[in-house]
Amino acid sequence: MTIHSTHPFADPEPDPVRRLRGRLGGAVSLWTAGDLEDQHGRAGLTVTSLMVAAGEPARVLALVDPDSDLADVVAETGRCVVQLLAWEERDLAEAFAGTAPAPGGPFRQADFEQTPWGPRLAGASTWAGVRLETTASVGWSALLTCVVEEIVVGDDRDPLAHRRGRWLRPAPGDSN
Repeated sequence: MTIHSTHPFADPEPDPVRRLRGRLGGAVSLWTAGDLEDQHGRAGLTVTSLMVAAGEPARVLALVDPDSDLADVVAETGRCVVQLLAWEERDLAEAFAGTAPAPGGPFRQADFEQTPWGPRLAGASTWAGVRLETTASVGWSALLTCVVEEIVVGDDRDPLAHRRGRWLRPAPGDSN
């Protein structure tokens, strides 16, 4: 075994756009869609590239991989659930991002319940049921613009954030 002074998987020619995006950081959300009981008709994806637009009605916009199962299922059903993850759900975030093993699939890693918008993480204190309004290609991503149909804002319990490829845990008293 060789010990290196640098990260062994570091990109020798890092993409400056990816580096800028990584420095923005943000809340980690889990987007889920489809029928919880249909293993092939449900999908989920960890998303940090999102924003909320106030208005009547409010909208949530997200950049997702256009080749992801989530993009396909949302296009088919026209609905999904957006839930914010907490620090203790970082392994679940990794499972839905496809960067950690998930025996039986990521939906078996936590309790979910079916809603009219798709599967919802049973323990999610803040979530929104949204309807797909438009999809557009933006760079290498699909921009999903979704209309908020239902929203629940609960306690901000130790929110999970991501910055520069790392999970962040806010210091006590930093949550609103």
